[in-house]
Amino acid sequence: MDSHGHASGGKPRRKRGRKPKPPAPDSSGNNHNHLHHHPAPSSPLANAAVLDSPEPEPASSSPAPRRRGRKSRRVRNEPPSEADAAHSPSPSPPPRRGGPKGAPNGGAEAAEPSRWELAGNIVEVPAAMEPVRWEQVVKVVPSMDAVVKVFCVHTEPNFSLPWQRKRQYSSSSSGFIIGGRRVLTNAHSVEHHTQVKLKKRGSDTKYLATVLAIGTECDIAMLTVEDDEFWKGVTPLEFGSLPALQDAVTVVGYPIGGDTISVTSGVVSRIEILSYVHGSTELLGLQIDAAINSGNSGGPAFNDKGKCVGIAFQSLKHEDAENIGYVIPTPVIKHFIEDYEKSGEYTGFPILGIEWQKMENPDLRKAMGMKSDQKGVRVRRVEPTAPESGCLQPSDITLSFDGIDIANDGTVPFRHGERIGFSYLVSQKYTGEKARVKVLRNSKIHEFNIKLATHKRLIPAHIKGRPPSYYIVAGFVFMVVSVPYLRSEVLVSDINIGYEDIVNIQVLAFNGTPVKNLKHLATMVEECNEAFLKFDLDYDQLVVLETKTAKAATQDILTTHCIPSAMSEDLKS
Repeated sequence: MDSHGHASGGKPRRKRGRKPKPPAPDSSGNNHNHLHHHPAPSSPLANAAVLDSPEPEPASSSPAPRRRGRKSRRVRNEPPSEADAAHSPSPSPPPRRGGPKGAPNGGAEAAEPSRWELAGNIVEVPAAMEPVRWEQVVKVVPSMDAVVKVFCVHTEPNFSLPWQRKRQYSSSSSGFIIGGRRVLTNAHSVEHHTQVKLKKRGSDTKYLATVLAIGTECDIAMLTVEDDEFWKGVTPLEFGSLPALQDAVTVVGYPIGGDTISVTSGVVSRIEILSYVHGSTELLGLQIDAAINSGNSGGPAFNDKGKCVGIAFQSLKHEDAENIGYVIPTPVIKHFIEDYEKSGEYTGFPILGIEWQKMENPDLRKAMGMKSDQKGVRVRRVEPTAPESGCLQPSDITLSFDGIDIANDGTVPFRHGERIGFSYLVSQKYTGEKARVKVLRNSKIHEFNIKLATHKRLIPAHIKGRPPSYYIVAGFVFMVVSVPYLRSEVLVSDINIGYEDIVNIQVLAFNGTPVKNLKHLATMVEECNEAFLKFDLDYDQLVVLETKTAKAATQDILTTHCIPSAMSEDLKS
């Protein structure tokens, strides 16, 4: 053995004073950190791109395999010694220069490894990691194949001319397959749908889909396809748990900029109660820094284990903000699915029906009769359409919901080190379920079992795909007020001269009788036998029409404007 600790014999001794050449740098520019050639996948989806590229060559069993990820000086192949052949059932690679050499008795001389061998031992990746990496990649294939492209033809109602619809237009978005031959996407992706088609990844066929349920508040829609061919060779996605902050997420879908599937990655930046733009409500949501563009809507968001943890649905576009996207988390998704499975339809997320005020000021708490150990929020207003609105009263202090104490800022414990608005607890309930609410009223504690129901707005946020209701008399178009700007307009005629500027005004009463709803108004007008039709409007305005002339003119106006009926179908029953 020489002074450098190399086994002698068989090969000429290296000259003294000559430094051994370090291994040549690899193609990536790293001369010793070979881990870059065998990356442990940070996300299974990241390896999906590997499958699209040429597959790496499998490990060879030839006597002289090339070491992947490490380039070294060429070594001449030598036949194995008899001792090696006796102990090794399969061919083995030739001995490395400077390594131990077989002794005549079948053993190996004790040799001190060189510094280059030590470096190689430190950074070399064991071959046992190879199957693990490829197993992880294979698991991602069904996840990617379960993502579909959604094609929808929309026909929106014409709120100015409620007896007809607007011109059709088309859109594309994303969706994914879940168990039970169902597909999930966003509600706004199929809103006012006339036709919905789905196309799988790598397929050239579009399959006709049926919309099973649309959850307007949570912006989720459920579809199905009758054609059995669509479901062949596809593994449904599995849902994962709610991710933590800084967890890696990967959004998959079909956004603008191309026709093939797109993958963007990021991390969870925030978990809180978010405003759902389409549903005009507030539910639990995830904020991520992955890009969510038009067409990504309805696509799944995966964690690093390939499980679906949410649905991409909206993003923040602001000059002071970059890469802020929002994802519907699994608790909201599972609530939607279970709600449909229980009821056979989507019933919605229940509400408590109160507006509340924080109780962080100590003087306010003392004035409301709260003790030092009591916390809660003050009820400012109880909505008249709220479920069992008679139980709660203004100035009640809501102390707890279903046994969970509410803090003075309106939050409740969420996870370790996190808090969230107590409306999250309400949204976890289902329509018709009861909740125990503890309140402080006049320094006394009361408990109520309140039956929860969905929010019944006086002005609905959506008409849920139905055509708008309307009623026409003497050129006046009466419609139900809603957030989508359903409005009344005047169809010009001789009988309504001077009333052309009366638009978007609430009707309070007809012939002295308060108007309950549009159907009530239509019934009173149709059955009126008085000489005049008097409409009391907001801002103390008054519209008066002669009954006989007005009803005769209505039919002429319908003919002139090609209107099939003076009222919508829902008012005729």
